[in-house]
Amino acid sequence: MSMSNHSHWTRRQALSLFTGFAGSLALHACTQQSGTLSNTSSTTNQVSATSGSTLWIGYTPLYIALEKGFFQENGLNLNFRDFSSATDAMAAFGAGRLDSQAVVTSEAVSLAAKGVDYRIIMAADNSLGGDGILARNSITSIADFKGKEVAVEVGGVSHFFLLQVLKEAGLSGDDVKLINVTPDAAAAAYQAGRTEIAVTYSPFLQKADQAQPDGRIIYDTSKMPTAIVDVYLFGTRFIEANPNAVTGFIRGILQAREFMETNRDEALAIAGKRLQLTPQEVEEQLKGVRLIDLPTNLEMLGNPQSDMYLLDHMNDLSQFLVSQKQIPQAPDLSNILEPRFLREVQA
Repeated sequence: MSMSNHSHWTRRQALSLFTGFAGSLALHACTQQSGTLSNTSSTTNQVSATSGSTLWIGYTPLYIALEKGFFQENGLNLNFRDFSSATDAMAAFGAGRLDSQAVVTSEAVSLAAKGVDYRIIMAADNSLGGDGILARNSITSIADFKGKEVAVEVGGVSHFFLLQVLKEAGLSGDDVKLINVTPDAAAAAYQAGRTEIAVTYSPFLQKADQAQPDGRIIYDTSKMPTAIVDVYLFGTRFIEANPNAVTGFIRGILQAREFMETNRDEALAIAGKRLQLTPQEVEEQLKGVRLIDLPTNLEMLGNPQSDMYLLDHMNDLSQFLVSQKQIPQAPDLSNILEPRFLREVQA
């Protein structure tokens, strides 16, 4: 695996900074049923769009929608690319080579800080164990990390997660030696015995844990009273020119959610092929995320009075990134959420 020199906050980010947000998501998921879809409006007038992201278990509905043709049924011909590097994916979107992207909220803040014009049109998932830290058995606690080398993608979600965990243990980023590698390379280095500690996420987290007998997942996001939230966004120019295609994207994702309920075996097989996992592994790793349904999406994107309102937490995250010198100043995020397409689908 090659070394990486990422210098900005990337992929799988968006640790919400307050416990109430994650708690609200959990409660809402338990009390709300998935929204009923209005009739799908298929069209022969297909709009083409490009999109991409790194692989992630939380994008399972996206992979299913691509494979089953749900986007095409709703007028969107989506050309989706899997990236091995979050930095490359962000650069492609920022340069206009992608019309859409699946990202994490801290990544979205970073894009906004660079002046990239886009709107978040839907939340995908939040992590509940899908991100974690691997450590050798000789390391008995997080406090033992002091002075150790840690394989992690600097500036990425894993880095942010590590900083939060270190803070809980009374340590800081200065107390460890960071080895900057991509999440898959971090897992591979741990699995091969080249590093004692690695921070990564699904599917690399579980694979490395199973392959390395001398160690375990010492900490994961199921233990952290905050949330890592992934979102789907589109460039503003594309949205203005192709509003029906954006609605078609949301319909496709929600159709895939329904397909996961009614055709579980096939759904798991489709996701497994994309993620290079067995269907059983996909089923297990889905337990580490909460896929966000339509009612919860409407709360997060469209209800400023809700304690789940995504803009409030993104503004807090923006201030954190400034304090960590990941972005030069907090961007204006006031228009970054676009819930009208969710409302159209619900109608």
